[in-house]
Amino acid sequence: MTKHAVSFPGGIQLEVEAGTTLKEVMNDAGINFDFPCGGRGRCGKCLVRITAGIREPLAEEKEKLTAEELAEGIRFACMTQVHGEMTVEFLSEKNIQHRILISSLNRTAKVEPHITKRYIEVDQPTLTDQRTDWQRIKDGLAAQSNAEESPSKPVPLLRTVPDLLRDNKHKVTAVVYGNEIRGLEAGNTTEKLYGMAFDIGTTTIAGFLMNLYTGEELSVASALNPQTQYGADVISRITYANHHADGVDVLHRAVTQTINALIGEAAKKAGVAREDIYAVSIVGNTCMHHFFLGINPREVALAPYVPVISESVEVDPRDLNLEINPAGMVFVLPNIAGFVGADTVGVLLATELDESDEIKLVVDIGTNGEMALGNKDRILACSTAAGPAFEGAQISSGMRGATGAIDHVTFAEELEYTVIDDVKPIGICGSALLDIVAGLIEVGLLDERGRLLRPEQVTDPRGQKFKHRLLEHDGTPAFLLADADETGGKKIMVTQRDIRELQMAKGAIAAGIRTLMNNYGIETDQIREVQLAGAFGNYLNPHSACVIGLIPAELEDRITMVGNAAGAGAKLALLSQSEYQRAAARARSVEFIELGSDPAFSSTFAKAMRFTR
Repeated sequence: MTKHAVSFPGGIQLEVEAGTTLKEVMNDAGINFDFPCGGRGRCGKCLVRITAGIREPLAEEKEKLTAEELAEGIRFACMTQVHGEMTVEFLSEKNIQHRILISSLNRTAKVEPHITKRYIEVDQPTLTDQRTDWQRIKDGLAAQSNAEESPSKPVPLLRTVPDLLRDNKHKVTAVVYGNEIRGLEAGNTTEKLYGMAFDIGTTTIAGFLMNLYTGEELSVASALNPQTQYGADVISRITYANHHADGVDVLHRAVTQTINALIGEAAKKAGVAREDIYAVSIVGNTCMHHFFLGINPREVALAPYVPVISESVEVDPRDLNLEINPAGMVFVLPNIAGFVGADTVGVLLATELDESDEIKLVVDIGTNGEMALGNKDRILACSTAAGPAFEGAQISSGMRGATGAIDHVTFAEELEYTVIDDVKPIGICGSALLDIVAGLIEVGLLDERGRLLRPEQVTDPRGQKFKHRLLEHDGTPAFLLADADETGGKKIMVTQRDIRELQMAKGAIAAGIRTLMNNYGIETDQIREVQLAGAFGNYLNPHSACVIGLIPAELEDRITMVGNAAGAGAKLALLSQSEYQRAAARARSVEFIELGSDPAFSSTFAKAMRFTR
């Protein structure tokens, strides 16, 4: 088959079969590039500039791109096929930094690591003491703990025993998990015992390097989840997994390779050797949990939405190709249901909802909105498919929280906004979209059904000074946020379709909260605190969230940001066997509410879609 040379930034040159799309090329080459809609040509976000080998634009590109963009050679990477030599440029600047939430609750817990290291001086054999090498090791450990070690006899470990003992004067350190001897090391290595806790989000991955003796956080490493190449949301990724024979393996490798890279980065920052990391804990939603383990979560996308497993899982790192000490272990927290995963369990662990006397609401807002309501006596949980609007996907000027994103907007005497890293704006992230819609409601430019008014319809005096920003874009109403001279290029606006996307997302979250309250049998005034978890929950303006009805307005003064609570839960489970066991018990006891089977959910959702002033 004919092949053609394709050049990418950074000096990357590839020989590509004719007819291959740039998406396929980049995925195969390991070039991390976002395809929010999974490469179906719907979102118009996977933009590249073709400087050589340009082709005529497709209908989908003509619909979403301006004439100027098309003339510049801007095309969709997911639909651009290679039919000759081609040179590709990326539109995003190389120094763009994504804002990944790593801060979290600081909750204390007893440090009792899963893996322990025990130094022993093994009795040397004599003619009168002919116990085997293995037995003398076991006896030495038993003398310290008064407990018999596991009868398991791993052959690879046994092969090392004769030389290890005799080369080190019978002085060794045993790496122990429970009563199992997982490894033996020369001399006394007990002072080195580290672990990493990971929160695998749909969009980002955060890892925390911990001292397993002191509980101290030594360093943090984070990255975008490379699975975004295969879709912005979990359904897109499940679709990819099921439409490709090696789909599950591809998604599994993408996340485990990134975790290995983050382990190396965190270890280097802290001056720790990778081989001194003996434990890894994992939280993530049910789909991320399954893909991490190499399990196909296809049934999660189909009624009745059943995962393959919900219990905690303990795994040998070699089974996942994780590059830590092979004597270590990987601890994966349990799921609650198909769309309420180990990340929610981590949040519950960190916020101690199960210890509260008062009723609290915990909400982790993202592509999937997970929420829990209750106290020490009873906890209900549910999940709503909010969609990617909160993370800027499928929004006309939307982007993630990164350099150049407008992150907050204020309707004062003039329209004011702030930009991440204080540069010229290139788009808006979810928190800004929330502020814009809330502002439009408050100044009377948006009606309760979510429709933008025409300039001549504006009667609210507060809206008069902003009505000149109401315009038409591609035949539909839009609100101008930043003109081309402010951005150095393209206008940034919020369209009627963008508002509908946010409306659907906020309606789903609000309806989920109301459904939990109805099933719990309480009203809003009985909720003493609202804890917002996750990146979007941490950066949003609580007032804006209440204005649009995402959170009940009566609860505005009870909102607390708890940061990356899922990551905090992962750290607790890593450092403490008791917390890990508590996570398992909590996952079993939470009552899951399947919104699709709730007879009142459709009407609740319809009401939650409306905006009220």
